[in-house]
Amino acid sequence: MASKTTITSGFELLKHLKRWSIINMRSATLFCTIDVSDLYTMIPQVEGVLALKKMLDHLQLKKIKDLKTEAIIRLARFVIQNNYFSYNKQYYHQTRGGAMGSPLTLTIANCYMFFFEQDIIRQINNSFGLYFRYIDDIFIVINWPNRHLLQQVDRWNKFDDNIKLIVNISHQVNFLDLYMENQDGILFTNVFHKPSYEPYYLPFNSIHPLHMKRNIPFTMLLRAIRYCSTFQEYLDERGKLRMDLILNKYPIKFIDQQFNRMLQKFNINELLTMYNYNTLRQRVIDTPYEEKVPIDHRTTLLTHFYNHYLLKWLQKQQLHLVLNCSNI
Repeated sequence: MASKTTITSGFELLKHLKRWSIINMRSATLFCTIDVSDLYTMIPQVEGVLALKKMLDHLQLKKIKDLKTEAIIRLARFVIQNNYFSYNKQYYHQTRGGAMGSPLTLTIANCYMFFFEQDIIRQINNSFGLYFRYIDDIFIVINWPNRHLLQQVDRWNKFDDNIKLIVNISHQVNFLDLYMENQDGILFTNVFHKPSYEPYYLPFNSIHPLHMKRNIPFTMLLRAIRYCSTFQEYLDERGKLRMDLILNKYPIKFIDQQFNRMLQKFNINELLTMYNYNTLRQRVIDTPYEEKVPIDHRTTLLTHFYNHYLLKWLQKQQLHLVLNCSNI
């Protein structure tokens, strides 16, 4: 129902934004990101459960599997009104909002936001803009003057006393892991790394199954070619990724094998250059892809435990060696 205005990844946003920018992007086009402040803890419990009921009615659902919607509402009310926590040896009862990390809190928050945002979505669509939301983060791109956009956000902030919108308007923003920039009417995108980013991946010498280690360079390079709108940015991101993997003990030959495997999955058998990059990148973006790796769980499980006990044994042997050497 809300799939047209919600996203679950930066890649989804990228595809929508690329299509929109071909016709609508201008030099004055603005990006706007909005954070809903403290969404989980600001929604009143009664109104939150009512939003869930309203959503079930909106979907015309009488039951989900064998559970009637009346029972779902009663259970939701019981859970949301019976959250307790301890702090400094004192017990507290949560009387507003829901518990952080609770699946029910996430569901109620999404229902509450769905009904809150409908007028905003209509306004943005009527102005030929784009509106997307990921839980409590909102992205808008539109051809409005900056002052008018700020006035509208102020107006939206008055829709509901429980919702506070914190806005950022610019020609360059990041949303999830995607960086976007309006370069004089041309869309520029790249991978966004938080300032706190550290180059830590699953170490190659860990006891995890090999298919997990293969997927890391594969998926990270796939993200790079999808997100990087210029060949130079792709080269920079690939070089950064290669160095990060080397720091995590990945062999160079292994990294190159997975990089090549990713390109071959999309039938790219030629060297990427500044001349063919845009064409081949578009092929990657347009090609649906979801890798399904066949896993022999029995072999994987046995290998996991074997490596675990082997590592324990090696650690003990190393400890004995150190102790023996110290006694010499």
